[in-house]
Amino acid sequence: MFRVIALQFLTSMVVAAGAWMIGGQRAAVSSLLGGLACTVPNGLFALNLAWLGRRRPSRAGSSGSGRASEYALALLVGEFIKVVLTIGLLALIARTVRDVVWSALIVGVIAVLLMQAAALIRR
Repeated sequence: MFRVIALQFLTSMVVAAGAWMIGGQRAAVSSLLGGLACTVPNGLFALNLAWLGRRRPSRAGSSGSGRASEYALALLVGEFIKVVLTIGLLALIARTVRDVVWSALIVGVIAVLLMQAAALIRR
């Protein structure tokens, strides 16, 4: 799980370096911000799942199906929060960063999302 996050971060850096060579500093910053707007929520989601996976049941004799449903609910809620946080970060970037190079930002987002999909397919 954390390898995928590391690959997403590395992908953000590589795409930003390419954007720097093609479009300059503004393109590189836009690309990096777009990639990180996806990578950071994914990292927080992975941390939450890792914490939930290591947590022990609080009551002795609690059923495994209750734990499975708790994990499924945490997965669903966590995924929702991840998407909302990603959209929020992209909106924050759009409102606060001057002279955003939109094409570079979108390429950064797409590259990170494709890296996540490629890691799932490889698995």
